[in-house]
Amino acid sequence: MTSPRARRCAGPSRRDFLQVGAIGGLGLTLPGFLGMQQAARADQAFFETVEGPAKGVIYIYLPGGMAQQESWDPKPLAPAEYRGPLGTVKTKLPGVEFGATFPKTAAIADKCVVMRGFTHGEAAHERGTHNMFTGYRPSPALKFPSMGSVVAHEFEPKNNLPQYICVPGQPNEFAGTGYLSSSYAPFTVGGDPAQNGFKVRDLSLPNGVDDARFTRRRRLLDAVNDHFASTESDDSLDAVGSFYDRAYGLIGNPKAREAFDLEKEDSKTRDRYGRNQAGARMLLARRLVEAGSKFVTLTYGGWDMHDKIADGFKRSGPDLDQALSTLISDLDERGLLDSTLVCVGSEFGRTPKINNTAGRDHWAKVFSVLMAGGGLKRGVVYGSSDATASEPDTDPVTVMDWAATVYDRLGIRASKELMSPGGRPIEIVDGGTPIEALLA
Repeated sequence: MTSPRARRCAGPSRRDFLQVGAIGGLGLTLPGFLGMQQAARADQAFFETVEGPAKGVIYIYLPGGMAQQESWDPKPLAPAEYRGPLGTVKTKLPGVEFGATFPKTAAIADKCVVMRGFTHGEAAHERGTHNMFTGYRPSPALKFPSMGSVVAHEFEPKNNLPQYICVPGQPNEFAGTGYLSSSYAPFTVGGDPAQNGFKVRDLSLPNGVDDARFTRRRRLLDAVNDHFASTESDDSLDAVGSFYDRAYGLIGNPKAREAFDLEKEDSKTRDRYGRNQAGARMLLARRLVEAGSKFVTLTYGGWDMHDKIADGFKRSGPDLDQALSTLISDLDERGLLDSTLVCVGSEFGRTPKINNTAGRDHWAKVFSVLMAGGGLKRGVVYGSSDATASEPDTDPVTVMDWAATVYDRLGIRASKELMSPGGRPIEIVDGGTPIEALLA
């Protein structure tokens, strides 16, 4: 007997016929339309996704544009108007220095990779953010999926946990599904894990609903879904059904629910990460990838420091320094660093010169990205900027190459093509290649 899902997948959908009707006036017949679709699928580049050395990714995004000079690429020998007011700190790597507000991360730099020649040339917040979440330059013709949504598309859920989670919420529109089905959208925790009494919304059974009643509701929903699936085919129905399936699996599995519960961590560990936004979010991210989630995105701080950049880094840097260094060390101590890829990125860097209000403005010609674990080498500074952090000097890194490297460590071929609306195959990354010098 043919299953409802098989019936949904067989033949063209109502949407296909609507598209045919819309283009029929242009002279394209139904056989011609179906032939074009079949040819596109035949030409689609397909590579089987097989799990790579990175079993999970923690993407720490610093919105606003973090200054490379005050973080991972200081210029202590440059003139004062270039090097900035904060000074530097020596790292565990000989001859390598970080900004002065990152002494704890400097002490574990031998576990990290720093790319100092990152470049994309997009100095507007929205365009730079799009680059750093999708691996693509923005296009008016197509909405590209975020890296997290691509990962959710490529891997089945594990241990009833969502494959793509955003903490505390989806940070921007570019962190969404793009042209992929909405069923690959991120699960958002819906609150700040640093707050006392933090609970993930909709993760507990309502009052008066026990496990038996919960199971009956699930069976009723399945019956309703089967009825609609037999009569209608639409992405929105598929997405709703997928969301309900995952929600029931998550709510019905105590171990999956526990992954979100920071109260399960001892006080010493919570103090070590820091009882603040940076610490709580990174600790929660560690729990989620440890439990089986594949891609966790979290945001921290505001780094658009056009004014008084020294004050801004003194305010936000220490918490980030403590939480990030603890996350990387904690993963290593648990034997998880080699299988967990940590990425720290921002939409662009800041101008070489300090401006008239003691800050730095937008600068996308060169900036820095820090990574650790997940099948990368340790203790590597890859590429460099020039003497004033104005442009790449050696080994520039494009967004496409970086994204291809992340996908490669997960086991995803960046040249694999996914099908966009209209039956057009689109590469996961257009033209990027993994950075061989970084791969362990």
